[in-house]
Amino acid sequence: MTPLLGAIAAFLVVQFVIGIIVSRRIATLDDYLVAGRRLGPWLATASIFATWFGAETIVGGAALVHADGLSLATVEPFGYGLCILLTGAVFAVPIWRRRFTTLADLYRERYGVSVERVAAVILIPPSILWAAAQLRAFGQVITVSGTALSFETGLFIAAAIVVAYTVVGGMLADAVTDLIQAGVVTVSLLALLAVVLHYVGGVSGAATLIASADAIALQRPAAMPWWELLEAWAIPICGSVVATELISRIIASRSAGVARGATLAAGSLYLLVGSIPIVLALLAGPAFGLDLADAEQVIPTLARTVLPGWLYIVFAGGLVSAILSTVDSTLLIAGGLGAHNLILPQLASPTARTRVRVTRGLVVLGGVVAWWLARHAEGVFALVEMASAFGSAGVLVTVCFALFTRFGGPRAAIAALLGGLLAYVAATIAALATPFLLSLAAAVTLYVGVALSERRVPATP
Repeated sequence: MTPLLGAIAAFLVVQFVIGIIVSRRIATLDDYLVAGRRLGPWLATASIFATWFGAETIVGGAALVHADGLSLATVEPFGYGLCILLTGAVFAVPIWRRRFTTLADLYRERYGVSVERVAAVILIPPSILWAAAQLRAFGQVITVSGTALSFETGLFIAAAIVVAYTVVGGMLADAVTDLIQAGVVTVSLLALLAVVLHYVGGVSGAATLIASADAIALQRPAAMPWWELLEAWAIPICGSVVATELISRIIASRSAGVARGATLAAGSLYLLVGSIPIVLALLAGPAFGLDLADAEQVIPTLARTVLPGWLYIVFAGGLVSAILSTVDSTLLIAGGLGAHNLILPQLASPTARTRVRVTRGLVVLGGVVAWWLARHAEGVFALVEMASAFGSAGVLVTVCFALFTRFGGPRAAIAALLGGLLAYVAATIAALATPFLLSLAAAVTLYVGVALSERRVPATP
């Protein structure tokens, strides 16, 4: 076993041990899914940041910038960073005060059980897609690590380990490991940035190189129409502002103040730390001559090029941290939605132990599906973009109306959820330029139109 593999293996074992220790505190489904609603400011902030700061931030976002310049950083880190801040400012407190277990609970409370089930079914696939993106990124790390392990083997190992400790420890283990992982990924990126800046002559040297490469322009490419630019910003901001992975941390916070403060702090930290891979991607070409056919390997390759062996091991640990901290959260959410909102309500008086067991079984199933998707996907960023856009237009519209108004009922919610989803799928198949914006327009139109008809026709008792 190489030192790199040994270090990664040791890191994974630590995560699993934490899961086992924390599992002793799990007695109810609330303990398992939302950590007993006792996350304080540090754990909540670290968990939100680490969950959001995944492989798409380091690998996917950097790949786009390396290939096409800074104008492609609309999604990572700026779009998703603004998304977190918007969630904290607008949604954190109202959602926390409802005392839900999952986001789908809002639909049961506001629109009824039938809408709850439809919403749960729509909310699960994005989490699985996001998990698949992270697992694929792990395979990319293995590919350029100089080990004898193949992409397929690395993918399988990552899936097995993260499923194991998520199944055992639930949300609390997830939050504790997120705190460790957030620290490791931040330190490793800062170390890589420091070494790269030393190579290029400091901040001034880096600025000169980036400017000379003509990659710094913030404006959209000349060939990109304004509506495509709007689509690029809308997907990360509007598509993920009520993402279940983010909402679950808000629900798990011990107070409304912690929920709001932790979300805003995590968003700010995300923008700061998330800018590091962008700077590195801009420097990779002009400073080190990297022009990779697979742009997703730019950050791992740069790290392997400039870092000494031991420091590269630290960096690899940071990258693995970013991956695992997102995978565990997404699988836990998918399992929680399937169990809490779909399966358990059909069982006759399930015990607390049964509730936890069913949820754990669905976490395993979600991990298997994510592993399969990761094997067959085109790339990390494609999976993340699909996760953000799939069904999210209808979710955003219905959540906003549910939280802040009494306008509209179950038929309006169903119309928006299904109509938004079908509009996105149809526009994607038709290869239209703005499938998400079209799905958002369809969801709003259908909700308002059906809600007005619901006002005129009283619901059947």
